[in-house]
Amino acid sequence: MTKAKILVIEDNFEVRENLEELLGLYGYQVLTAAEGKEGIKLALEHIPDLILCDIMMPGLDGYGVLQILTQQPETSMIPFVYLSAKTESTDVRKGMNLGADDYITKPFEESVLLQAIDMRLQKSKRLKDFSAGDSGTAWNRILETLHGLDKLQELTDKSVCRHVMRKEIIFQQGDKPLYLYQVVSGKIKLYWVNHEGKEITTTLLKEGDYFAYEALLKDSVQIDSAETLEESEIRLIPREDFLRLIFSEKDVASAFIKLMSNNIFQKEKQLLELAYNTVRKRVADALIRLQDTYATGGGNGKPFGMSISRDDLASIVGTSTESAIRMLSEFKSAGLIDIKGSEIIVLQPEKLRKAPY
Repeated sequence: MTKAKILVIEDNFEVRENLEELLGLYGYQVLTAAEGKEGIKLALEHIPDLILCDIMMPGLDGYGVLQILTQQPETSMIPFVYLSAKTESTDVRKGMNLGADDYITKPFEESVLLQAIDMRLQKSKRLKDFSAGDSGTAWNRILETLHGLDKLQELTDKSVCRHVMRKEIIFQQGDKPLYLYQVVSGKIKLYWVNHEGKEITTTLLKEGDYFAYEALLKDSVQIDSAETLEESEIRLIPREDFLRLIFSEKDVASAFIKLMSNNIFQKEKQLLELAYNTVRKRVADALIRLQDTYATGGGNGKPFGMSISRDDLASIVGTSTESAIRMLSEFKSAGLIDIKGSEIIVLQPEKLRKAPY
């Protein structure tokens, strides 16, 4: 049975040839590149399941390869393992801070390399199962496997339903958690405020999504604030009832833990994007994120449109309101979007999603 596809980016011919032979013996499909730019081209063309990359290479080094690939939607989630003779702790730390999944020093034992590859591929598969699309999509996939879903639904249905107005704060960062919440209708954002007072949206919520479970499960204060993007309806499930269900239904507990793991992954990815992507790229990604979260099926080919304040959009992007407005104006001039009052209409989503910025 054919195993995963691995891309090896290594300028040393002997090392590259040995890796190709070794991985081939264990059933992996192997692609090879002798330098960074060629490796990026192959990664984008073939979308490997894992990348092994040297650091010191002529032209574009391994650090540059990782920075570029993490900015591309198609390759940003591919496990990335450095192979390098550089053993200084600062080198290792630099690679890991850029988002590498592992760092193996040369020379290495075959068993160590194969074990690392297997572990990273297994982790990647688990993340793909639960992190494709937004957290709500991941949650829906988890729910499909739950034996205790009926009890969770019963608990949700009998809870209090509350009407909340647009821009209303549901809870704030640092509050003691009292409820598990579910979105009945409307749109809600979770956000946190950094030490400089800048607001950054971490999660977009839609109908059916549960939220605020992290603080309940960790018995901590709220790590985010929650605010409505539009007039909404939410259900408030009391803390005690939710925890009682968690302790009595193993499948429900497992589902929420998996969802927490997915959220951590998404937030780490978002922080990398904030650090390395341009404002232009981040605004484009924010518009696609809104579409992927809130576009409903069966739109008869009608472009996705949504009314959103420019402050809220800037919070999703992680930039100033003025910068977000400037980018929207550029996208409108380029014919990628249309703007009607507060509504933004995405006319060419694929160009926003794939074009380099």
